[in-house]
Amino acid sequence: MENGLLVALSRQTVMERQMETIANNIANSSTPGYKGEQMLFVEYLAQTDSGDTVSYVQDIAVVRDYSEGEFVKTGNTFDIAIHGKGYFVVDTPDGNAYTRNGHFMLNEKGQLATTGGHTVLNDKGTPITITAEDGAIEVSADGTISGKTGDKGRFNIVTFENEESLQKASESLFKTDEPSKPALKPKILQGMIESSNVQPIVEVTNMISAMRSYESSQQYVKGDDSLLREAIQSLTEQPQ
Repeated sequence: MENGLLVALSRQTVMERQMETIANNIANSSTPGYKGEQMLFVEYLAQTDSGDTVSYVQDIAVVRDYSEGEFVKTGNTFDIAIHGKGYFVVDTPDGNAYTRNGHFMLNEKGQLATTGGHTVLNDKGTPITITAEDGAIEVSADGTISGKTGDKGRFNIVTFENEESLQKASESLFKTDEPSKPALKPKILQGMIESSNVQPIVEVTNMISAMRSYESSQQYVKGDDSLLREAIQSLTEQPQ
C-alpha cells in the first residue's frame, strides 16, 4: 500500500512540473523567437526491502524545440528575422547572450538594442550605431546594414555545435559557455519577426491531459488513504 502511494505521489510531482512548463509555453506563445519546451520523463526503478521492484516516474530534463516559428511581416525597419540556423549576439553585463527575437530598437546612443536595452553586436563584436544622417536603413539578406552614409556593419549571426548547451536567461535570451561559430549563409529578413513556435491549441490539449493524469493520481492517493484509515479503525475497534 505504501509503495503504491509513493508511486502516485511521484507521478503527481512530475505532473506539477509538466503543468508549469506548459503554462510557461502558453504565456510565451506571442513572444517573438520563443522556443517551446517540454519535460523529459524516465522510469526510475527502486528495490524494496522485500526484494520487489517499484517503478517511479522521474523528470530528468527540459527539452527545447528549436524549430522555426512562423515569419510575420511588420514592416518595421528594425524588426529582423533569421531564416535558418543562427542567433543574434547581444551584449549584457554578464557577457554575450544570444537570441532569435529580432524586435530591435534604437537606444539613447543611437545603438541597435533589444527591448531589454542590450546592444546588438556586429560581426566585429561592437555595437551597431545608426545616426540621423543615415536616413532609411536597409538590411540585406546576408545581414549587412546600410544607409546613406554607407555600410553600418553586419549582424553577427552565430550557431553552436550543441544547441542543447544553451541555457535560458531572461528576455528571450540564451547563455552558454560553449564557443560560437559563424552561421553558414543565414538569410536575414528585414521588416519581419519570427513568432513563437508554440502552438497554443496543442499546449491546451497537453494541459488537459496533464490535469487528468494528476487528478487520477490524486484519486488513487485519496483511495489509498481511505483504506489505511479503515484498517487503523478496524484494528482499534477489535476487542483487546
